[in-house]
Amino acid sequence: MLKLGIIGTNWITNQFVDAAIASKDYELTAIYSRNEASALTFGAPYGVTKVKTELSEFVSLPELDVIYIASPNSLHFQQAKLAIEQGKHVIVEKPAVSTSAELAEVVALAKEKNCFYFEAARNIHEASFKKVTEILPQAQDIIGANFSFMKYSSRYDLVLAGEEPNIFSTAFSGGALMDLGVYVVYAAVAWFGKPESVHYFARKVPTGVDGIGTMVLRYENFDVNLMTGKIGNSFLPSEIYSLDETIVLNAVNSIESIKVYDRHQGAFKEVEAAPEEVPMIAEARDFAAVINHPTDESWQHAYQEWLAIAQDVHLIMEELRKQADIVFPADN
Repeated sequence: MLKLGIIGTNWITNQFVDAAIASKDYELTAIYSRNEASALTFGAPYGVTKVKTELSEFVSLPELDVIYIASPNSLHFQQAKLAIEQGKHVIVEKPAVSTSAELAEVVALAKEKNCFYFEAARNIHEASFKKVTEILPQAQDIIGANFSFMKYSSRYDLVLAGEEPNIFSTAFSGGALMDLGVYVVYAAVAWFGKPESVHYFARKVPTGVDGIGTMVLRYENFDVNLMTGKIGNSFLPSEIYSLDETIVLNAVNSIESIKVYDRHQGAFKEVEAAPEEVPMIAEARDFAAVINHPTDESWQHAYQEWLAIAQDVHLIMEELRKQADIVFPADN
């Protein structure tokens, strides 16, 4: 059983820890937080009282095997490097880093230290996502796709009040693209590969990050339109088009419904989806399998595929930000 440490005590950390425990592959062992009381409160339901408020002490704990990082985006890179330097495997909540250069550096460091480094892009690990992969038309038959993930953030109320919460701050590598748009970009790259060109039409909020935006990923024979935002709600389905069929999904970040419309029959057919009863459990199991089977060719091939997708995703997101003139401290 992998001894798990966590950095960050927010709701998504709770969700990952619950998934990790449910997978029976991990045991929550220690918690890092700058606030000891917050860490103890987080650990209480899990019976965990080992808490560190100094990051260097935390990543040096000899009993830890793997560290999950869910701090503000701009902190991921340095925290992951510190953990890997101490020989820990690292799982970083998406987006794993602020720039493609940071990703390349931390991946190289992990390889040097014989550690594994994972970006927690949950959607590509889930059974429903893989089911869509199985029923995709041939690349030459695809004529387009539309993916949407837009959800109003209560933190935007603070922006409207003149404040700058982390998720809407350039200093913390925030914004709609980094928080929610990463899911739709991941879906496009995982299903269709790296596009030939990308374009972003973003609307900024007063803090300098994007509040809402539309992306176009141009492939050789088709375009993928992506919509994301944190200042409004969208209930649009996501769709993939060929001449003969339309695949209709409730979403791409967590797929619960898959339908296929046949143009010739003029009717839909349901494809059985497999939504996760415990969110994030698929990625938790996949990461544990890679760590626990370092010589297994199939798992190591999967790991390299995830890294390749992550590298393409971060290159794309960096280009999209540049087009929208969204600048982070990490860019400099």
